[in-house]
Amino acid sequence: MTQTQPTEELLDVRLIVNGASHDIRIPARRLLSDALRHDVGLTGTHVGCEHGVCGACTILLDGTPVRACLLFAVSVAGQELTTVEGLANPDGTLGPVQQAFKECHGLQCGFCTPGFLTTITAGLKDNPDPTEDEAREMVSGNLCRCTGYQNIAKSVCRAAELINGQGKGDQE
Repeated sequence: MTQTQPTEELLDVRLIVNGASHDIRIPARRLLSDALRHDVGLTGTHVGCEHGVCGACTILLDGTPVRACLLFAVSVAGQELTTVEGLANPDGTLGPVQQAFKECHGLQCGFCTPGFLTTITAGLKDNPDPTEDEAREMVSGNLCRCTGYQNIAKSVCRAAELINGQGKGDQE
């Protein structure tokens, strides 16, 4: 006798990601990180630990950093999500935090970088002119196995300069 497996019900969900609406059909228990990567096609959100510890999956939910591996996609339907892909300038050039990482060599292997970029973007809104200690505290919830954090902290401070109009050639 053959047993049939019950089919998991699929839900229609609208995710608003980087300003664009995405209508997807997913199981209720689909993690947000998986929905972004597999259903929306934005692979910049990395999944490292799947326990919310490493920060590689950090995105912005209505401007607040959250771990996408800890949320079900259905729980954020209709809210504004920003992934690393949404941090670029409208013309496609690097945003200030991305530019700072490039200038200050804030990345090595790059696996943790998307989580750092989104975390720092939110952190600089709360503290637009951090000290180096404050920069380190800002990123303390994200793990990096390659850099030793020195260049990441420099990148935070450089991003603050770029955002505050103190970039090269912007001095008064």
